[in-house]
Amino acid sequence: MKNIVIGRYIPGKGFLYDMDPRTKIIALVILMVSAFLIRDFSVMLIGVLAIVVLLLLGRINIKRVYLGLRPLMFLLIFTFTFQLMFNTQGAIVYDATLVFSWATIALAIAIGVFWFYTKRYIPFKLLYFLLAVYGVFSVFASLELGPTLSTRDFAIHEQGLETAFFIMMRLIIIVTLSTILTITTKPTDLNLGLESVLKPFKVLRLNTEEMAMIIAISLRYIPTLLDEANKIMMAQASRGADFTEGKLKDKVGQIVSLLVPMFIISFKRSDELANAMEARSFVPGAERTRLHLLKWKTVDTMTIVSSLVIAAAIIVHRVMV
Repeated sequence: MKNIVIGRYIPGKGFLYDMDPRTKIIALVILMVSAFLIRDFSVMLIGVLAIVVLLLLGRINIKRVYLGLRPLMFLLIFTFTFQLMFNTQGAIVYDATLVFSWATIALAIAIGVFWFYTKRYIPFKLLYFLLAVYGVFSVFASLELGPTLSTRDFAIHEQGLETAFFIMMRLIIIVTLSTILTITTKPTDLNLGLESVLKPFKVLRLNTEEMAMIIAISLRYIPTLLDEANKIMMAQASRGADFTEGKLKDKVGQIVSLLVPMFIISFKRSDELANAMEARSFVPGAERTRLHLLKWKTVDTMTIVSSLVIAAAIIVHRVMV
């Protein structure tokens, strides 16, 4: 939990920090939509490389962003595997016959047990987990030990592989861009930017100020609540609780022991925030002066134009190819 950086502002220097929050919000929306329009493998890789270059030019620690993506690895792996297994459209890229026997099942269980008891000593746990999964698959796909209980055909189709890749890369791009926004934008500036960007929705009689404040407060309290959860886990670990080991029943009880104080802390934080806003005579929707005003700069114009050019190029490429 302590590695999650979405919603956390990290002070730094660079053109991304000096940019108007309205520019970053609009560019984020344009690039997110553009990511869903990409249908070419090479274009997707170019987009990922462009984000890496953006992180380097913006002086943002790539390792920190990677650590922020780690909690999503389970979702990415699950989505990728689900598409490979159940999407049967297109030509077959790889096929194999899985042979199940008492010997192969026992060997697969042995690999799982070995992984379970040794993972705490391995620094790269994700790679180690993928290696263990590959080992189990190889046992069923390439070994025939003893009498066969059953067999099952396994095939990876071209459309399934392509869809799995694009879904995974889109999630990575969207989360990374959102992380860049929150890392380089102060919560107060983000609130001002959201209010300004959402102003056109006033035509629909929506209270854009309240919408912007709700979004800003939600992003602001993500790292706060995660820090509180981490403190609770450390406190319970000092009393003998272990959130990584034990039976399923024990883990459920430990999660409940974490959720109860988290709900109490959340309500307490909400009450304190409401009291602080009331003490400062805050009235939702009322006209008020601001200490800091947003200023549009040349770099903001260049960023919006560049985002529109990228979106237009992706649309043209998709139509022509």
